[in-house]
Amino acid sequence: MQCPVARSLERVGEWWSMLILRDAFYGIRRFDDFVQSLGIAPNILSRRLADLVVAGLLERRPYSARPKRYEYVLTEQGRDFRPVLLALMNWGNRHFSPEGPSILLIDTQSGQPVELAPVDLHTGEPIARGRHVVIAGPSANERTRARVEFRNAHLAADRH
Repeated sequence: MQCPVARSLERVGEWWSMLILRDAFYGIRRFDDFVQSLGIAPNILSRRLADLVVAGLLERRPYSARPKRYEYVLTEQGRDFRPVLLALMNWGNRHFSPEGPSILLIDTQSGQPVELAPVDLHTGEPIARGRHVVIAGPSANERTRARVEFRNAHLAADRH
């Protein structure tokens, strides 16, 4: 599929993969540390780490020759996934934490919790449904163009 959401989910859509990436942002790099942190079965972890390496989000680096051991380090592509995880955390805190948030993102200078909001970097304006719309990009095939037009027609009908 040409859809960037579908392509992204193909690489990180399995929930263990996202949790592995989350822990990698906390500085976890070694297999045994992932097992301990996540409580994941080693065979599942091996598969997910291999998938994330193939997808280009993690890099496998040796850290010990005897015995031969590897660590898994975020690539630039993997580091670019951080805002997605933070958005999921924010969404989960807002909608699935009736007892209140268990984890917060804090501004280290003010000490205050951060409230995430997608912003257009060109204008500084928050992304808003009435102001912003998804369109087909220059490389979109006919199927993708038709799907975007179909969705935008429904979105326009909802506005009226």
